[in-house]
Amino acid sequence: MKKFEIGAKVEVLDEAIKGYIIALNQLSATIRTIDGFDMEFPLDELLVIKDDSLKVSNIDVYHALSEKQSTEKKRSFAKKKKEKYSPAMEVDLHIEKLTNTPKGMANFDMLNLQLDTARRQLEFAISKRIQRVVFIHGVGEGVLRSELYTLFSRYDGIRYYDANYREYGLGATEVYIQQSTL
Repeated sequence: MKKFEIGAKVEVLDEAIKGYIIALNQLSATIRTIDGFDMEFPLDELLVIKDDSLKVSNIDVYHALSEKQSTEKKRSFAKKKKEKYSPAMEVDLHIEKLTNTPKGMANFDMLNLQLDTARRQLEFAISKRIQRVVFIHGVGEGVLRSELYTLFSRYDGIRYYDANYREYGLGATEVYIQQSTL
């Protein structure tokens, strides 16, 4: 069984965080990380380290995993709420993804192919009741992006905005399609 006490060296399960306990209560512990930050974690997410070489027996790993799984079962209601939101459909509009030979195409033809693809995919998403679509258009000069915004503005019940920067950078637009409840 885990012995938590102030000063005990600990490691956080599923994260690369090590430190020692500086404050303790019945449900959580505040640890000072090796980088000097104070962080609070639930006790069931901490593992006591006996020394710096991190020698953990199989029994310790088994107990830690079983405790973590039992708390995940208790928190299962939160996961169900997250699963309600389906992942976004992604449409990559880079020209090399849409055609095998873009070399002989004029800029006008490439733009029309990209816009036609975006229109078809948007119509598909609306017909299949998909709420979120991410159009990956790249950064470039912004011509495709502005044309996409013009296209999206023609539809009722559609909101569009820059997609998640961490995931797509500046070159993507996320469309949210409000679904009618018929």
